[in-house]
Amino acid sequence: MLTSHFYHEIIRKIIISFGTLFNGIEIKHQDKNDNTFSVFNVPISYGPTQKFLARLEQSRDLRSPGKPAGAITLPRMSFEMIGVEYDSSRKISTMQTFKAVNKDTNKLIKGYMPVPYNINMQLSILTKLNEDALQILEQILPYFQPSFNLTVNLTNTIGETRDIPIVLEAIQMDDNYEGDFLTRRALIYTLNFTCKAYLYGPINATTDGLIKKVQVDYMQGTDNLKTPDRQLRYTAVPIAIKDYDNDDTARTGEVFDDQVTAFTVSDATPFVSNSYIQIDEEVMRIKSKSGQRLHVERGEYGTVAVPHDIDVQINAITIQDDAYVEANLDEDDFGFGETRTEYRDGQVYSISQSRDSDL
Repeated sequence: MLTSHFYHEIIRKIIISFGTLFNGIEIKHQDKNDNTFSVFNVPISYGPTQKFLARLEQSRDLRSPGKPAGAITLPRMSFEMIGVEYDSSRKISTMQTFKAVNKDTNKLIKGYMPVPYNINMQLSILTKLNEDALQILEQILPYFQPSFNLTVNLTNTIGETRDIPIVLEAIQMDDNYEGDFLTRRALIYTLNFTCKAYLYGPINATTDGLIKKVQVDYMQGTDNLKTPDRQLRYTAVPIAIKDYDNDDTARTGEVFDDQVTAFTVSDATPFVSNSYIQIDEEVMRIKSKSGQRLHVERGEYGTVAVPHDIDVQINAITIQDDAYVEANLDEDDFGFGETRTEYRDGQVYSISQSRDSDL
């Protein structure tokens, strides 16, 4: 199998929504004085046109009150899905992903972007009188120029709602009135539509299968008779961009505004250069320290520099926070920690052993 079972019911939802568009269409008959003497709500059901034509053949009279059980009356409408095809004109990157919040668990989930498919639908209008067919047509056509947007909730998991364009492609008319005067007449107007839908694949609720570490070894040497010398290793791993363990490493020693880049703390000993701290909701990078003063870059990782009061908790963003992020990649945003290491040992990384080794 390609993957584990998933079913978002997207095609089913679009078919149902398409049929709902044409509910409530009425036909009115008037006398010569323009007085309405009958109003008929046109029924609509899912199924092929041939099915309803076959049932018409079983009826003695299309509009007779004494029609046999199971017979149907005209006018009526039917609709069905007649095909599905891939739409390359709306294609996006196959590797592009999205993140959303699961409505049930309130956790972050990830998946690949949806795939564009056109769902071909057919609406058939069956009438005995051409006047009835024209009334139905005029209640439909003005809304399609040539498309009408239909809002559909594609996936319940993430509550993804999209406007699906329904494009009217063609209209055909067929009059099967052949034979003698006893032959029942059925006018059929066929409207072909294209629903420009999107289909979602599996949406991962966990981080299983996510790449958590990237490692690249750079080699030099072009002699095929010997192993190239390893020169540099580049490694990227997820790191925390905010504090999670509320460690209360120190306290602010003064009041300072959003422009200050150096301030006093209660104890600067635990802090080192090029590490990150969080005060209230703002994240800062420590450039250096002198005595009990920290020199910082303000508003890091997309946070906003704001004023801070005295004796406010300072939380250090440490490897404990990084460990939380790595174990919960599906719950929050994270950054990347990059390291570069030079080598002259002639070893290479063994994928099977997950370590460096000699060839």
